[in-house]
Amino acid sequence: MKTKRQELILRAVETGNISTQEQLLAYLHARGIEATQATVSRDVRELGLRKSRGGKTVYEFASGEEQAQNRRKYLAILASSVLLVDGAGHIVCVRCAPGMAQGACAALDAMPQEGVVGSLAGEDTIFLLCRDETSMRAVQAEIRAMLNLTE
Repeated sequence: MKTKRQELILRAVETGNISTQEQLLAYLHARGIEATQATVSRDVRELGLRKSRGGKTVYEFASGEEQAQNRRKYLAILASSVLLVDGAGHIVCVRCAPGMAQGACAALDAMPQEGVVGSLAGEDTIFLLCRDETSMRAVQAEIRAMLNLTE
């Protein structure tokens, strides 16, 4: 379902007439795909779409360089915030410096990992809910690798 939904979103953006997530939702609903605004928002982020900076505001594809700059920015936020990455059951627990969890969680959300259902951030802790224990271990390993953390 996700692949089909994202294919349709890309098709809609290619038309050059989509300027809001509400329009994307309507486009999907007209094609028999039920989705929420939160799901479409996540899809937009995962697909590397952004709002144009020209005269007419529409979604467009971000350049490769822009995506690379964003990734470097997110990694810098994580590197300065994350202290420990652990996991249990279906949950990855990311411990952060005090007051840094919200920003680190936003950075993780902007770099979606396969298998993550959702995230929750407090003052110094982030919980990433994963689909299953296998996904939890993969996400935990991926975050550790991004930050060169050892167990």
